[in-house]
Amino acid sequence: MSVSVFDMTTMQHLWSTPELRAVFSEENRLQKWLDFEVALARTQARLGLIPDSAAEAIAKAGRIETLDVEAIAAEVRRIKHTLVPVLKEMQKHLPRDAAEYLHYGATTQDVVDTGVVLQLKEAHGQFTRMVGQIGAELLRLSAEHRDLVMVGRTHGVQALPITFGHKCAIWLDEMSRHAQRLDQCAARTFAVMVVGAVGTQASYGPEARAIEQGIAAELGLAATDISWAPSRDRFAEYLTVLALLAGTLGKIGNELFNLQRNEFAEVEEAFSEGKLGSSTMPHKRNPVAAENVAMLSRSVRYSAAMMLEAMVQEHERDGIAWKSEWKAIPEACLVTGACLFQTVMLLKGLRVRPEVMQRNVDMMKGYLLSERVMLDLGERVGKNTAHEWLYEASMSGIEKGQSFAEALRTHDHIADTYTEAQIADLTDPARYLGEVGASIDRVVARESGSAWIAAGA
Repeated sequence: MSVSVFDMTTMQHLWSTPELRAVFSEENRLQKWLDFEVALARTQARLGLIPDSAAEAIAKAGRIETLDVEAIAAEVRRIKHTLVPVLKEMQKHLPRDAAEYLHYGATTQDVVDTGVVLQLKEAHGQFTRMVGQIGAELLRLSAEHRDLVMVGRTHGVQALPITFGHKCAIWLDEMSRHAQRLDQCAARTFAVMVVGAVGTQASYGPEARAIEQGIAAELGLAATDISWAPSRDRFAEYLTVLALLAGTLGKIGNELFNLQRNEFAEVEEAFSEGKLGSSTMPHKRNPVAAENVAMLSRSVRYSAAMMLEAMVQEHERDGIAWKSEWKAIPEACLVTGACLFQTVMLLKGLRVRPEVMQRNVDMMKGYLLSERVMLDLGERVGKNTAHEWLYEASMSGIEKGQSFAEALRTHDHIADTYTEAQIADLTDPARYLGEVGASIDRVVARESGSAWIAAGA
């Protein structure tokens, strides 16, 4: 019976991806615990602490396919412990002498936390790939639409002209910083936990440091200088980076959602055969991809907040805070993966509509350029006088239904100041874009061939 959006056949594609569901499946979670036990046994065998034969038997038994997960679940409910039933089930597949060396010196949190790190590392590879794919799409859109003039809006209303390439290049610049953050926090996050019950490593004996380093090498993780059992900043940082990433994706989704409103209609997401917008209104083409990206990003931010709460640990270990990670981390990763994947698809299929952008630029009949005229006129007659003249011209022109150029021509003082050609130039949106082109070029040049975008190939 399915009860979660992550496992409902009809809904899981909206909230996750098949690859990330596999990473955070129960089978893979348990496999990561087995991987720790195998790495521990192999390391202890190399150090002469347990027989080689025991390590070999543990490695052979350390496959989830050999274990009865239903039996493990029943035992978890009976004894109220998450790991011991796994170990008992594994012991059934070990010779008696080898079974005595299973989980030798380790504690539950060593296994479970290292397992989460291994899952996160798997997910991280998928995140970096999809971040790179988004970067590639934004790089393309920035270059293709470098000079495509559109309305720039502040406080929800028309302000000044920009280009669509400029909007995309800002998103590209932001995504490049998230790529850096993911790379930087990986080294701090992907660390092994081999500390024992209270972080002293006493149960591992005098070879504790060598055991930790050996397990780290086996699993491709970093060893640490001291216990991080009560220090959950590693996971909190990673989920906070995911929340920042999701914030940007949510912003992109929300912006493209708004630009698809009929009143704007400047872009449109890909429309596939059979896509249905409404059960009662056959004409509708809803921006479902954009709105879903915006919706998903909220969930990631709330999961990150739960992870921040889990940082407040009591004493050397605390199950109250610790166990909340078991919900926050998988959900944040699953939803981030869905958000990334759907953003890739949204950008790939995005239809940009230059003719509508031009229509919206023309909507205010040139009054969009009042700032440009005021600055130029101010150099000639003074800023305050220029503002007064332009206010008079604008209010009169709007009342009469005139264009901004017509209003300028019919204002006595302004008409005496400029020629027809100068007025035409001053009211041309494409002539008042400032450093838009140069800034786009800088970002595009910097990110062309960048490693984080190449990672998405």
